Amino acid sequence: MNKLDTEEREIREAFEKGKLKRSKKAAETQKQHQEYAEAMFRKDARINIRLSSRDLRGLQKKALAEGIPYQTLIASILHKYLEGRLHENT
Repeated sequence: MNKLDTEEREIREAFEKGKLKRSKKAAETQKQHQEYAEAMFRKDARINIRLSSRDLRGLQKKALAEGIPYQTLIASILHKYLEGRLHENT
């Protein structure tokens, strides 16, 4: 398990002491995020792509480390890129 930073520890402690209150929009927010997740994982198109064997092995290793199928990892990478949440390190 990753170590928590100071803010995360404070949140955990407040949760454990019952000091946190549910947001008034919690149900709405949860429903919205559920819809996002369903849309992200909806598989309604199929593509074929050629990759180098080395890149494919690298993707498979990363997916194994994450505990997900490599096709799901590839789809997630593409989705994040299109949403502007994946950037090249420079």
